[in-house]
Amino acid sequence: MLSEEKNKILTQVGPGTPMGDLLRRYWMPIAGVTEFDTRTTKPLRIMGEDLVLYKDLSDIFGLVDRNCPHRRADLSYGMVEKCGLRCNYHGWAFNETGQCVEQPFEDTCFPGTNAKDRVSIKSYPVQQKGGMLWAYMGPQPVPQLPDWEAFSWENGFSQIVLSEVPCNWFQCQENSIDPVHFEWMHENWGQRLRTGKTDLGPRHLKLDFDEFEYGFTYRRVKEDSDETDEAWTIGRVCLWPNGFFLGEHFEWRVPIDDENTLSITWKYTRVPKESEPFVQESIPTWQGPLTDANGKWIDTHVMNQDFLAWVGQGRIADRTQEHLGASDRGIVAVRRRFFEELEHIALGGEAKGIIRDSAKNVKVKLPMMDRDKVLGSLTREQILSNPRAELMYTSYVFQAGQPDVVRKAASLAMGLEVKEFNGIIKSRNST
Repeated sequence: MLSEEKNKILTQVGPGTPMGDLLRRYWMPIAGVTEFDTRTTKPLRIMGEDLVLYKDLSDIFGLVDRNCPHRRADLSYGMVEKCGLRCNYHGWAFNETGQCVEQPFEDTCFPGTNAKDRVSIKSYPVQQKGGMLWAYMGPQPVPQLPDWEAFSWENGFSQIVLSEVPCNWFQCQENSIDPVHFEWMHENWGQRLRTGKTDLGPRHLKLDFDEFEYGFTYRRVKEDSDETDEAWTIGRVCLWPNGFFLGEHFEWRVPIDDENTLSITWKYTRVPKESEPFVQESIPTWQGPLTDANGKWIDTHVMNQDFLAWVGQGRIADRTQEHLGASDRGIVAVRRRFFEELEHIALGGEAKGIIRDSAKNVKVKLPMMDRDKVLGSLTREQILSNPRAELMYTSYVFQAGQPDVVRKAASLAMGLEVKEFNGIIKSRNST
């Protein structure tokens, strides 16, 4: 367990807090590029700050303070111009650096004062990568936006899923270093819900956790595997500071504020051999619901089950009341590392995993188990003859609510009908 004071340090993310200062040193995914096919502005709350993301008429993205400095109007209702965003209340305009570039009345009636030159608003740099929009909210100099190798994979259909989860980011991220939950929540509990069967899946026999430059890995042996399996020799990546990399997809837990988290998933699926070469013109972004039409929490899909567990811990998990077990060594290690990192940064040190060298930031590889399975080219016949492969190719198992337009696009890319997930996922080594 942790003291109340230490729990606050891990969970508070607003400006001026230790953890808020740490997280602001990293680029954060905040939206999907294709969201701006049908809109020009998007109000956002990120790490306790109210902001507006916009795309101007020159296709430049900006992230600025939500409120106009003139009379505090909401800039998410503003008008985009060739350069920047204009307040809909009195017409003051700002570019992506936050500089006021026009004050219509003052510029017309008092042109010599150049009053706009003395006005600016908070702004943060925005970049595109992997079909997502990323923001950097930290101190100068700005680090490189990581060019993870997965973003360069070809012949694949990718999609981005956003969900707002009503709980603190840290209990979401701790899930990334907790392998045993998969056995119970996603395999045993998921099967019990769907089928009523009481038999259990393969048990975990052995766990280990290792730190590397960009985070931690967890490694495991289950009853259906041994120490030659890549689940033990390579493992999964708990991506520092707030991500998870499972080979074919990333998950990020971006703090909205202390009690809410923006979940962002980036998912890649290799198209069948018959569909090659395949070029995806744009990566669709969709909103994943947490509850059904009756207000009941969705429990069918992998991440929806995670959401339910995270929110069940409370808006901010009370770690003074927990009792950790032997399977929680990874959680203990990550917490300890965060406290070490907070002290290191307070003394002026460089944050863990930051990339400064552009030459190093090219298709950066992460530890990846099942690389051949994720990137290998299978025929449709091979896919349909393997139940596990068929499940992953013909349904989206991670979140409920995949829109028909995205499902149809995936079906077209695969040359296979993508259907709704049946809610039953088996162990990775099952056939």
